[in-house]
Amino acid sequence: MNINSVKAAYRQENIKASVFRRFHRSCVANAMINNSYAIKFPVYSLVCICLLALFSCNDNDEAGSVTAFNDEVVVPALDTTQLSKHDTTRWAGSDVSKWPASFAIGQVATQEEISRIDIDIMPDGRGLPQGSGNASDGRKIYLLKCAACHGQTGKEGPNNKLVATMTDTSAEKAIGNYWPYATTVFDYIRRAMPYNAPGSLSNKEVYHLTAYLLAANNIIDSSSTLTAEKLARIKMPAHSLFIADDRRGGPEVK
Repeated sequence: MNINSVKAAYRQENIKASVFRRFHRSCVANAMINNSYAIKFPVYSLVCICLLALFSCNDNDEAGSVTAFNDEVVVPALDTTQLSKHDTTRWAGSDVSKWPASFAIGQVATQEEISRIDIDIMPDGRGLPQGSGNASDGRKIYLLKCAACHGQTGKEGPNNKLVATMTDTSAEKAIGNYWPYATTVFDYIRRAMPYNAPGSLSNKEVYHLTAYLLAANNIIDSSSTLTAEKLARIKMPAHSLFIADDRRGGPEVK
């Protein structure tokens, strides 16, 4: 006996049990609908018993039997002593010591492949690529690739509002009144924007856009050049409103 024969027996018996249950239910429903339950049900039951006997005639094959009841299929415990070394590896489950040295799936990622997706930027600026940008060039890119979703000035929508000051009473969360780190602007634009082509912007374009949006929110001067070093040093207006949850003694806050 091997694992394939066990699986085949399971599928076969599961199909038999399913056919039997459906036939029985169909017979009962048909009899009740036609108001002949008392007359037809004994006949249907007799047919079902015959079908059950027919399905059971092959239950004693080498793969072991499978019992069906109450809409459930119960598979007997597998005797792993009769399995080959290959099969026991497949049934090893969480026992790592029995796993093969390799599953022969995929290939080792190259450093170049890893670098293409390892693009996250830390709040303190770690991970920022070298480069620079300015608000003037950023506005041109913004009007071309961003304005359709966020409006001509970042305030109109129809999608998320990007520009707002701390005195904004609209309760909309934007870069100027909610985001705690300036580096997040660069990180989010590079990985997720524009909506119809995320990841298509060059680092240069992202620096330009970041400079434009920070200037539009009155966080940096519109004439300044934004670099990785300068971006990491910017303190956002809403930064002080975020506090670390240092509570102790109660349920951990997820």
